[in-house]
Amino acid sequence: MIGRRIIAVLLIITSLAACCRNKAPELRTGDLVFVGIPLDYRIDGMADAIGASTALDSLNIIHAAIADVSRDSVFIIDATLKHGVDRHPLDTFFCDFTLNDGSLPQFIVMRLKDGREASRFVRNALKFTGLSYNNSFMPCDTARYCTELIRDSYVLPDGTHIFNEYPMNFLAPDGSMPPYWEELFAILGVPVPQGLPGTNPAAMMREDCLERVMIDITEGYDN
Repeated sequence: MIGRRIIAVLLIITSLAACCRNKAPELRTGDLVFVGIPLDYRIDGMADAIGASTALDSLNIIHAAIADVSRDSVFIIDATLKHGVDRHPLDTFFCDFTLNDGSLPQFIVMRLKDGREASRFVRNALKFTGLSYNNSFMPCDTARYCTELIRDSYVLPDGTHIFNEYPMNFLAPDGSMPPYWEELFAILGVPVPQGLPGTNPAAMMREDCLERVMIDITEGYDN
């Protein structure tokens, strides 16, 4: 009798543990992954310049990407200088954003409060794969930058964008224009689009339609 009771208790404990595991949050299709680095960390010219003008609290939010979960595999859809607009495995995403010292940045997962159209948004994003990276940050039919890709993908059936545009800021906190932007736009032959409508990762992360989900997407990753 005592043995049966012990077995019954063990079964209950096992069942409760399984329930806890099942309730643990996981990355979902349509989640947005934001990349944050310390304010004093330097990666490269564009990332540093973006961070300098869009810093959020103690982090520079330098990038945003879309999660596409297929069965047991996680893919990332994003726009980068390296790949253009591309869909690739999560491990590739980690490799692309590994810091100079070999560590990973902070990945912040934001989820739509209303996720009914999440799969549609991801299908929209897939239509842009193959386009170039939009390094001029101006509206372009053949290129997208990271948050521009997201804004143009997260569109309701009636054509409404769920993410807002804001006046773009390329200035550093002290009001100066980082040399990177001056040199880039001089090469492109256009003025810096300071104040024109656009998007950036830090502003997008604060949108009311999103909520933060406490997930460590690097768990089990060995770089």
